Amino acid sequence: MELYHNSRDPECRFPLGAVPAGTRLRLRFYTGDNSSRVQMRTWNGKTNFYSMTSLGMGAFETFITVPDEPVILWYDFEIADADKNITRYGNAHDHLGGEGAAYPAHPPSFQITVYDPAFMPPEYLRKGIMYQIFPDRFHRHKPPEMKRPDSHLHEDWNAQPLVDPDPRSGDNRALDFFGGTLNGIREKIPYLVDLGVTVLYLNPIFKARSNHRYDTGDYRAIDPLLGTEDDFVALCRAAQESGIRILLDGVFSHTGEDSVYFNRYGHYDSLGAYQSPDSPYHHWYRFSENSKDQYACWWNIPTLPELNKDDPSYRAFILGENGVGRHWVKKGAAGWRLDVADELPIKFIRDLRTAVKKEKSDAVLLGEVWEDASHKVSYGKMRSYCLGDTLDSVMNYPLRDIVLRFLLGTVTAEHVVRQVRSLQENYPVPFFYSLMNLLGSHDRARILNVLCDHEYTSMAMKDRCGMKLPEDARQLAISRLKKMLSIFVALPGMPAIYYGDEAGMEGAADPFCRSPFPWGNIDPGIYDAIKTAFALRKERPVLQTGYLDIAHEGTETLVITRYLTDGRDVFGSKLSDSPYVLRVSRDRFRKQSNR
Repeated sequence: MELYHNSRDPECRFPLGAVPAGTRLRLRFYTGDNSSRVQMRTWNGKTNFYSMTSLGMGAFETFITVPDEPVILWYDFEIADADKNITRYGNAHDHLGGEGAAYPAHPPSFQITVYDPAFMPPEYLRKGIMYQIFPDRFHRHKPPEMKRPDSHLHEDWNAQPLVDPDPRSGDNRALDFFGGTLNGIREKIPYLVDLGVTVLYLNPIFKARSNHRYDTGDYRAIDPLLGTEDDFVALCRAAQESGIRILLDGVFSHTGEDSVYFNRYGHYDSLGAYQSPDSPYHHWYRFSENSKDQYACWWNIPTLPELNKDDPSYRAFILGENGVGRHWVKKGAAGWRLDVADELPIKFIRDLRTAVKKEKSDAVLLGEVWEDASHKVSYGKMRSYCLGDTLDSVMNYPLRDIVLRFLLGTVTAEHVVRQVRSLQENYPVPFFYSLMNLLGSHDRARILNVLCDHEYTSMAMKDRCGMKLPEDARQLAISRLKKMLSIFVALPGMPAIYYGDEAGMEGAADPFCRSPFPWGNIDPGIYDAIKTAFALRKERPVLQTGYLDIAHEGTETLVITRYLTDGRDVFGSKLSDSPYVLRVSRDRFRKQSNR
């Protein structure tokens, strides 16, 4: 028998892709043999079987109505031939959908994403350009006063970040500061406008011990080194007047040990959880019965005690009417990027969504999820973030990963096509068109370092400090960066760059990817290329909301086509624009040697 079902073929499944709750679907399976019997199985916690009707010529058909509530629905097939031999048929071997495969038993299933029909993230995501700023390193309004005896303030803005491993964990303590401020960011709004930025994502700005501020000390206070709450309000107002919205980094899975809430060192005027079981914050954390020095911490880093997200008082503090989530939206933020969103309970995210959208109807929740966010498995449980009840968008790491691998020569163009089509199939259209398509971030080496094949990961940390790429490696990286940018601009979702990538900054992984912005030393070629690409994105509506077709020509070339259907985009809105076609071939792969 020649068995066939293709989840991306409208003859096999209609309608295609993710569907609103309550949708009726037609599914077909082909065997080429009328004597076969075909049964389709669906499951989503409950299993159902459907006997498929023979249409003749080896074609079989059934209809199903998906659940009325958002859910991930799975399906596969069981085929019995005339001799009653059983074959199972399910998803492709790489689990990325499309044409399936036969298995002797227990195949991976095809996926149908069933989402809330009312789900529609704010328009400014799908039409926007995002810029990420590490606040201490972007622009210094004026040299701050350093009042922390265990910290170091660099007088030279162009100095290198310090390496200072914590003996308890090996993690960099990050106690050196360059003095970037909120007013410094506000002064550079004209620069961001000129670049084409419409959404500004700030790494944490709340009071903390470290320069990265993921060790929150006080959710209610702007870090004094960055400015004041009034400075934040002024920044949001000035940004809004220039057409820019500001997303804050919400770090709600853990705090710092040096915080109002934990207060390990007694630096705060509070009774912290570490200090006493009588602390109002004690139940926010999980301590060993044997010692207060043994407590749950994020990824076993003792400076980051983990929060109990189910504790009623913590939930009220973050999610309540006067909670942190709503407070900063009220002060001017457009929403939150959720740090390690897949480590937060689904109910926590749902309730945060409700809270911030009560404060501002177009507030955004954008999550850090590194895999396909429709079926992410975390702590042994599958979680879906695209059903319309949790996140509006996620950081599109799967796209970043596959495009980097393509440009570096480790996968073919076909692999890129399959990954993009899989996300397109699994994500609801409103979610897919709102993705944060990031080129770089504070969690990874600078994009030029990644793209140049220059191996630095085996180098000692001290040798990475001040490392400069060989000129041939840098030029190769720049060529690849321009190709990567052209791909991201051509695909649905919001192109996002990390501060300084447009200036041509280099740097190995943390802390060297977090050097100060090189004002006065911006690479004009890279800057102009990025500015031009962003302008194209803004000028061509078809690149924002047009339909997508992606294909490959051989192993080396991607072909991306954006188009309208009867003068309308994927949301049914009328547009006036012509089709856009991008053909991009990667540079011939060649390995650079260390020098």
